[in-house]
Amino acid sequence: MNKIITVLLTAALLSFATYADEAVSCDDGSECITIGLWDIGIAVGYGVKSNPITQFDDIPIYIIPSLAYYGEQWFFDNGNLGYSLLESENITVNMTTSFSSDSAYFSRWDPSNIFVAGGSRVSTELANSSSFWDVDDLYALNFNELEDRKVTVLGGVETFFYTRAGIFNIALAHDLLDVHSGMEAQLKWMYRLAFSQWKLELAASANWKSQEIVNYYYGVRSSENYYWNQAYNPGSATNLSLTLTTQYAINQHWELLFLAHYTDLADEIVASPLINEHSSNTFFVGVAYRF
Repeated sequence: MNKIITVLLTAALLSFATYADEAVSCDDGSECITIGLWDIGIAVGYGVKSNPITQFDDIPIYIIPSLAYYGEQWFFDNGNLGYSLLESENITVNMTTSFSSDSAYFSRWDPSNIFVAGGSRVSTELANSSSFWDVDDLYALNFNELEDRKVTVLGGVETFFYTRAGIFNIALAHDLLDVHSGMEAQLKWMYRLAFSQWKLELAASANWKSQEIVNYYYGVRSSENYYWNQAYNPGSATNLSLTLTTQYAINQHWELLFLAHYTDLADEIVASPLINEHSSNTFFVGVAYRF
């Protein structure tokens, strides 16, 4: 945990030291979407999203779609629906929906996994598979079939602050479908650079999840294992993440794409008997086409 905090702080300090006139603007057409027109793109290549759930496969990534539409106030952005309450040069406030990232580890048809080939589940038997356990009770190591962890839609408010040090995002969302009745909060920093044919984006975030979310996805049901249902009682948790996105424009429509994402899982989540990793990593390399 201390290591990733150091990385986040270093990245933030570097942004102040390296800021220059290369900062991305709409003039170069880098990340701007024309109001009233659909923005459609697709990337094809190869990548992997590591799955920290015990006995679940890592998730291969072959296709990354991009679909967005922005009106004067309403917008749709890769599955998220939103409404702009305030928009100015330095600040934007939106009401928006989003999907939780936690359900993607458990469901093949989660929105985050729709374009991923192959299944993520190998077996629901978790016996003797986790190096994090240190118990002598044989019953603690024998799991029945896992119950489903359902996907849900989160809804809330997000605010963007545009500064010379980068873009800062604060978001708060609640479970709209009453799947777990939990809340999430995010503090995110993004810094973008464009020079010649290259575009770079570095992002760092802290993602807080309420006790209801952590228990729903990473807690153990009594039908799965009675021992861990009583022994593991998590509280809220905060994951820390770093993302690097690199794009190289070949022409107006084609570009090369590289994505790397690292999430340091909170101690409360790592303590779950369903977890066998301290982190989750994603990378993707491919070619993208923008219509």
